[in-house]
Amino acid sequence: MTAKLYCFGESGNAYKAALTLQLAGVDWEPVFVDFFKGEARSDAFRKINPMGEAPVLVDGDLTLTQSGVIQQYVVDQTGKLGGGPDDKYEVLRWVLWDNHKMSSQAGVTRFLMNFLPEDKRPQEAIAFLQGRLQAAYKTLDDHLASRDWIAADSMTVADISNCGYLFYDEPFGFVRADWPNIDAWLTRISETPGWKHPYDLMQRAYSA
Repeated sequence: MTAKLYCFGESGNAYKAALTLQLAGVDWEPVFVDFFKGEARSDAFRKINPMGEAPVLVDGDLTLTQSGVIQQYVVDQTGKLGGGPDDKYEVLRWVLWDNHKMSSQAGVTRFLMNFLPEDKRPQEAIAFLQGRLQAAYKTLDDHLASRDWIAADSMTVADISNCGYLFYDEPFGFVRADWPNIDAWLTRISETPGWKHPYDLMQRAYSA
């Protein structure tokens, strides 16, 4: 049975789930959620996810929300992208770090800078968030100075989680060239067989 991922291309959190499914070789298909027109908050969608958020994975009778949960489900079902037996908690540590320190800041900053009208963009809030992101980039770049992958000897969902927003072209203050270790790591990810850009995996709400 083909799993369905309710998602939209602009969502870095949806990308984490989609890329995990893709690289693990799961039989899946994207179901577009028109987030910017309020579909995720509609009564119909809240029957799928009462939290009113994407992504949502529906696999048979099972429905899962939150990208990290979906990623762990894929690891458990396929045995892929979880690292070795001793890597479990290190993988989890970096997934949780990303959710709190990286993606939460990057997602909001990118939204404020690109998907709000210019006259409604709160410049002070953007500057504050970008400052927090600079600290996160440094933590990640320093960590990658002596290793190819974040939490194991091969790619894991920790890598996929942390790269969730870093492949997007819309500006939000991240410049790959400023962070050579992150840059090299992103190249390793994109050279992995099966890798796709978020807009090639999922339908986007805004045309290029």
